[in-house]
Amino acid sequence: MLSDAQIQELAAELHQSQKTRVQVEHFSKRFPGMTLEDGYRISRAWVALQLAEGRHVIGHKIGLTSRAMQQASQIDEPDYGTLLDDMRYTCTPGQVLDIPTSRFLKPRVEVELAFVLKAPLQGPHVTVEQVLDATEYVTPAIEIIDARIEQFDRHTQVMRKVFDTISDNAANAGIVVGAGRAAPRELDLPWCGAILRHNGVVEETGLAAGVQGDPAIGIAWLANKLAPWGERLEAGQIVLAGSFTRPVAARAGDLFDADYGPLGRLQFRFV
Repeated sequence: MLSDAQIQELAAELHQSQKTRVQVEHFSKRFPGMTLEDGYRISRAWVALQLAEGRHVIGHKIGLTSRAMQQASQIDEPDYGTLLDDMRYTCTPGQVLDIPTSRFLKPRVEVELAFVLKAPLQGPHVTVEQVLDATEYVTPAIEIIDARIEQFDRHTQVMRKVFDTISDNAANAGIVVGAGRAAPRELDLPWCGAILRHNGVVEETGLAAGVQGDPAIGIAWLANKLAPWGERLEAGQIVLAGSFTRPVAARAGDLFDADYGPLGRLQFRFV
């Protein structure tokens, strides 16, 4: 386990990386004995640095929800991170939202559903039914993921480990919302789907069943995972349930159109 001083040092590196847009090398390479708990401690320390600068928490994200991604990362469960107010971008229906590329290092786009809560969820024994009861509405959401810790080692090209991803706030960098809303029990959640167009070309399609079979399962999982840290999901928070498409790289000038059918669409451009 890393010392408190090492945790603070690595959190400061992430903070500097975000400000300078210069990636850092793998923490797991420098500290091969680091644990998942170390990763979450680093992530929380980095969030604390941002809160001290005036940011505030608006919710949480769940990542690595697909079986394929878990196998690639050599873990058997998802990971999670924290959403902050400066990460939120809101689309206006019928218009294309401009997102500044300068905010990110190497952004990628993922298609998700977001649960917006009307009541808190406190683990450790939260159920899917309790998630549905506590949810005000479900809405389409795009997660913009990024890598303050380089994805591939600059010297060996070895892919970063899950400890690095978790330290890096589960790779979270932004969230796009602004489409339709529906009460969770009005939807057949596993069958909610989307078509992602990238510069006019269908890049990805998917169903929310790709998120552990039902995206509500992940919300319950997260509430239970936060409990040992003395944390809970709060009323009013947004919770990203996990991507049901592969991440698509975004560059300046790229236009994205995420069409969720009856739930509407999110149209945005990186500028």
